[in-house]
Amino acid sequence: MSSPSWQFDNTYARLPAAFFEKATPALTPAPQLVLFNKRLAEELGLRLDGELAPLFAGQALPKGAEPIAQAYAGHQFGGFTMLGDGRAILLGEHVTPANVRVDIQLKGSGRTPYSRRGDGLAALGPMLREYLISEAMHALGIPTTRSLAVVRTGEQIERETRRPGAILTRVASSHIRVGTFQYAAARRDEANLRVLADYTIARHYPELTDASDKYPAFLHAVLGRQATLLAKWQLVGFIHGVMNTDNMAISGETIDYGPCAFLDTYHPGTVFSSIDENGRYAYGNQPTMAHWNLTRFAESLLPLLGAAEEEAVAVAMEALNTFPDLYEQAWLTGMRQKLGLQTEEANDQELIASLLTWMEQTEADFTNTFRTLNDPTDKNTDFAAWHTRWQERREREASSPAEQFALMQTANPAVIPRNHLVEEALAAAENDNNLEPLQALLEVLTQPYDYSSAPSKYQEPAPASACGYKTFCGT
Repeated sequence: MSSPSWQFDNTYARLPAAFFEKATPALTPAPQLVLFNKRLAEELGLRLDGELAPLFAGQALPKGAEPIAQAYAGHQFGGFTMLGDGRAILLGEHVTPANVRVDIQLKGSGRTPYSRRGDGLAALGPMLREYLISEAMHALGIPTTRSLAVVRTGEQIERETRRPGAILTRVASSHIRVGTFQYAAARRDEANLRVLADYTIARHYPELTDASDKYPAFLHAVLGRQATLLAKWQLVGFIHGVMNTDNMAISGETIDYGPCAFLDTYHPGTVFSSIDENGRYAYGNQPTMAHWNLTRFAESLLPLLGAAEEEAVAVAMEALNTFPDLYEQAWLTGMRQKLGLQTEEANDQELIASLLTWMEQTEADFTNTFRTLNDPTDKNTDFAAWHTRWQERREREASSPAEQFALMQTANPAVIPRNHLVEEALAAAENDNNLEPLQALLEVLTQPYDYSSAPSKYQEPAPASACGYKTFCGT
């Protein structure tokens, strides 16, 4: 089913047995390939031939694969529980020709030892959503897991209705989560916690391997990556929807695209997820919730941060207290770029806040406001006053207006995965077996900063009928 281009070296499966269980993908009656990411396959150095559907349905495992389900814990909407891969199976770690190590995981491939009462399966719509959004996020320049393929399984699964089953092949730097460390800590197994930390440092932060203070340095490094990641989310209006600690990857990648969506009109309190009834993971709360999750990560590391608890807590708090400033600086830098600014002035934050206040008061479209900043027409007098202030700020830059506009085009996407277009594409694929809207949307989203080619329909704000839009987890 595949050529020798697969190069598996499964280091996670060589960790202590507490961190995983062996698992086998379920039999599927009639696998059918729906999407295959040729560009990603080429990046991974994969030269695949023959029938791909059995491969990506887990029916014909590539040579060297060692299927396992990973154990982890998590705070889900604030409540702690022991978890694990309930519907995902890690085939192994593929090493690319460029010596980059990535996890190859099947999502929706059936029950595992951690499934509890779940069926371990996935519906086509949510798997296509993850494929679409993760590839769009990659094109936007945001660290993310990637999607290699989606297959139909040929069976119907029970959710709110009977829906076609599917399996997603996910590619990640790893699937080590905050929840993985919580799992080790909850078992009060300091030896395995140290093994996990050493393994994660070697895999994702190798520059710290020989550091004298490597565990505090590890905590600082993870905080830095997450601050940068959250700033990138906020700068394009991405709402994850379910920021539980088991959905925060230590690598700094965006992971687990369930009820995710993008801002239409700007409002910090925006929530799309149907299961986030109290707005815990609202757009404006995301940086705070990331900090909360990272506090749980620091708690898990306490046995490694100091010889005594008091010392360890002090080390953890010193690190955690840096997160707000790390995030703020990353966000401010990104916002300045969105405004064409390369230098820093003390009043920049107030200038940005004034724009966001106007956007919230007028229910302005988040993406289109930044995309059309150079055109003050069709906006009210309050915006005109702000626009004058912005122009005066730009005049104090050393760069030319053309250079500023070029910078803005690299920071303000012309297109994002508009929620109503995503839903239309998913409905056509799942209900009518029509992939054309999805493929057309995918093609546009691979070039989000191309201002010259995106058809206008992909730039238009959500219609009034999209008011009250909700997303669903898909589990």
